[in-house]
Amino acid sequence: MQSRLDKSPVATWWWTIDRWFLAAFLSLMGLGIVLSFAASPAVAERIGLDSFHFATRQIIFTVPALGVMLAVSFLESRQIRRMALVILCTMLVLMVAVLYVGVEVKGARRWVSLAGLSIQPSEFLKPAFVIVCAWLFAEHKRQPDIPGNLFALLLLVLVVSLLVAQPDLGQTMLVTGTWGVMFFMAGLPWLWIIALGVTGVSGLFAAYTVFPHVAARIDKFLTGEGDTFQVDMGREALINGHWFGVGPGEGTVKRVIPDSHADFVFSVAGEEFGLVMCFFI
Repeated sequence: MQSRLDKSPVATWWWTIDRWFLAAFLSLMGLGIVLSFAASPAVAERIGLDSFHFATRQIIFTVPALGVMLAVSFLESRQIRRMALVILCTMLVLMVAVLYVGVEVKGARRWVSLAGLSIQPSEFLKPAFVIVCAWLFAEHKRQPDIPGNLFALLLLVLVVSLLVAQPDLGQTMLVTGTWGVMFFMAGLPWLWIIALGVTGVSGLFAAYTVFPHVAARIDKFLTGEGDTFQVDMGREALINGHWFGVGPGEGTVKRVIPDSHADFVFSVAGEEFGLVMCFFI
């Protein structure tokens, strides 16, 4: 335990960090590893990989991620803003490159290979985008003559355009929604907020009209028709788990859900650990 009289960097970090947030973050990282061990072996065995292939990769990537997180938490706000700006510019360049040299998977180009490692630039762009936009909103509020709001809006348009071009409608909605919440929290005029809402609804309608897979998903959600196998199995997993689950490793639905280690890992959590754990997560 660090003394409040200690002025070392570590002590200063300990007394200024949001420890509840840190605890929640570390808990989620730990739960992610636990759920990977619970859900991924069935999928790995099904496709001919070692049982703990995905779980091992989860740990391998979690360790350096934790180190980066702790290192960044020692930086000052000014340093973080500068770093975010560099990352944002770099990822924007890579997102343009993805459209031309990216790896195409299921009709979408979202990944690019660098030094033998495949990365998805939009994942690295998101935190940098949030920091830079927050900076722009704050600067405009501090000095109204700085067109921070306009720059943030133009940045949103640029990012959304690149995401739609991939296409990645899920990320587009996430980025736009996050920007909208930041816009609202910045205390900007209601007229702007209403305009953003109308634009968002119009964009969703356009996506429904232009992209067949978006229309298919929305129709499936509204009507319940079509291939709903994974959704049905996910619902069955939650029902089987009841309040306290059937126990770690005892779930059965994960053996038939193709994406039980990814999009439907929450269903595995519900079946093996119960709804109480789901509420905690």
